[in-house]
Order: sequence, then C-alpha cells, then structure tokens
Amino acid sequence: MTAARPTATGTPGYTETMPCEPKSARRARLLVSAVLNTWGIGELAEVGVQIVAELVNNSIDHTRCRSVRVLVTRPTEGVVRIGVADTCRDTPEVGSPDDDAEEGRGLLLVDALSWRWGYDRKRWGKVVWAEVEVPAEC
Repeated sequence: MTAARPTATGTPGYTETMPCEPKSARRARLLVSAVLNTWGIGELAEVGVQIVAELVNNSIDHTRCRSVRVLVTRPTEGVVRIGVADTCRDTPEVGSPDDDAEEGRGLLLVDALSWRWGYDRKRWGKVVWAEVEVPAEC
C-alpha cells in the first residue's frame, strides 16, 4: 500500500494504491471519508464511502488485478469524483439480479447514490468513477 497523497497538478485530489483484496475496501472508505472531511464536506461521507466500497469490491470480484488505485478528486467546486482504477479492460455492466440474489447490485447502488457514473478506458485498463454533487451551502 502507498500512503494517500494529494495530486500535485490539476484538480484537487488524493490518490492511494492498495492491494486488490477485500481488506482494501476498508482503507478506501477511510480515505474517502478523510478527504471529504478535509474539504469541509463531511456530510457527503456516508454516500462517498458506500460508492467507493462498491467500486473497490467490483474490482476485487470481477478482475484479476493485483492492485487498485482509488482517486478522489474535485473537478469543480460543486462535484466530487470518486474513482477506482484497475488494469482490467473489461467494461463494467449494471446487473439485473433476481429479488433473492445476494450479489449483482453494486452498480445499481452506485447509480442510485451518485449524480452520474461511468468509466474511462485507458491503455493499461480503466477507471470506473461516480460523481456526487456538493450541496450549494458547502
């Protein structure tokens, strides 16, 4: 694991690389919570930690990656973007689970919690991201 560090250029943000294993979801939740509190928008932490947990778990469950990179950025004052990068080029797909299914709802939850979500293909893999709007009073 690398320590979380702020981005040096571009939009404000923090990134951290962690192993692609279940215990990393906890570390990712802590990172998102700390960043949102640092930016003075801690009221978004509950939503943010749920989103990042789902995105990290998707990488763990659906790729053979050895590590994931969590990115928390603020592309504008009114938006926080939470992303998870991995080396798998397969695109994420929203599941359509049966009512009694125990899995397959991760991206449905991300869709419900975020303003919008998507993915960016890269030469080395992809970044799956979700954006949350910052309340105007923040």
